[in-house]
Amino acid sequence: MQALESLESGVRMYSRSLPAVFCRACGSIMLTEDGRKIIDFLCGAGTLNYGHNNRRFKASITDYLASDAVIHGLDMATPAKLEFMDTFYSVILRRRNLQYRFQFTGPTGANAIEAAIKLSRKVTGRQNIISFTNGYHGMSLGAIAASGNRYYRKASGVSLSGATFMPYDGYLGPDADAADYLQKLLSDESSGVDYPAAILLETVQGEGGINVARKEWLQSIQAIAKSAGALLIVDDIQMGCGRTGEFFSFEFANLSPDIVVLSKSLSGFGLPLSMLLIKEECDAWQPGEHTGTFRGNNLALVSATAALDLYWRDDIFAQGVHRTGEVMRHRLESIAAEYGNRFSVRGRGMAFGFDCGAPELAARTARTAFEKGLMVERCGPVDQVIKFLPALTIDSETLNDGLEIFEHSLDEALKQTRPS
Repeated sequence: MQALESLESGVRMYSRSLPAVFCRACGSIMLTEDGRKIIDFLCGAGTLNYGHNNRRFKASITDYLASDAVIHGLDMATPAKLEFMDTFYSVILRRRNLQYRFQFTGPTGANAIEAAIKLSRKVTGRQNIISFTNGYHGMSLGAIAASGNRYYRKASGVSLSGATFMPYDGYLGPDADAADYLQKLLSDESSGVDYPAAILLETVQGEGGINVARKEWLQSIQAIAKSAGALLIVDDIQMGCGRTGEFFSFEFANLSPDIVVLSKSLSGFGLPLSMLLIKEECDAWQPGEHTGTFRGNNLALVSATAALDLYWRDDIFAQGVHRTGEVMRHRLESIAAEYGNRFSVRGRGMAFGFDCGAPELAARTARTAFEKGLMVERCGPVDQVIKFLPALTIDSETLNDGLEIFEHSLDEALKQTRPS
């Protein structure tokens, strides 16, 4: 660990909050160099929906490597790319009556967001992007301009422009309709809000605190985008690939976004892979207008195809995610009820947030949990929310063990904060 202090930049984050050297991982368990077993409820910030070192995916990657197939090929055609596109179309898109073109971007979710923003501006000839309070879309300049958190925005070092922030569903309280507010501003010629190129949203805000948008609100936003001549972009980087139950987080609302942004768990194995799904009429790119050296990672495409084949050819896996999610919800709400409901629980599928109210309590709870053998992350405007993103493949015993550790950790953290 001394090498981190002396050699690695001060920008490092997870090695500070999770002070251990991790040497092995399988499923929902990580092992440290000193022999500790850690239950992983972080899953690479949503990158490992199918757990660590999934054996089926690993076998596909190993076979591909052994065949001397193309690993890096820019955006050239390869059997790995063609098989992935054929599989994704037949298994995911056709079964949902969706029609999209594929754009393989650079390997990060932020790069895919940049591409989506650029494309929406090219299609519409407009500049403004409507994004939402507590939204988070990445750290590059275009993505962070559309993200709400002041801590991250301040670090950019430049004036951030090109985005107008609107209240997310529930931000103004239970009696106010944030969609009506947006509609009012866009229909008023003197509101000061420029017509948008796109409306960019997450159906569940992950980094923003696990804020869950209602079906009706999402449908209203889609209608507003259409009436305003703007593209609807759904950022499904963290909440896609099954995290909320269905493959896409917007399915429950019957949305048909103009652009869908996918990354994180798309490869299924933790390998970098990002992609846009673009409606054909919105695919206005000329060759090479958005490019990148590492787009279309062939190893990642191989594991992504394996994930689609193994989990998404029928509805059985999705149904299991919903069942496990209800177990999580019931247990977390029971824990909150033990303390007179001073805490709130929110989420969808297998993405949940436990709002501790105060960042100090959340930090102490997460730290104690790690000491006891559970890895969780904090989120929300001031990191006051404990985020739960266990692997969608987690077994019930490990899930229950992790939730029990959380419950004991919260109790200990509360005792430490009570006056003597």
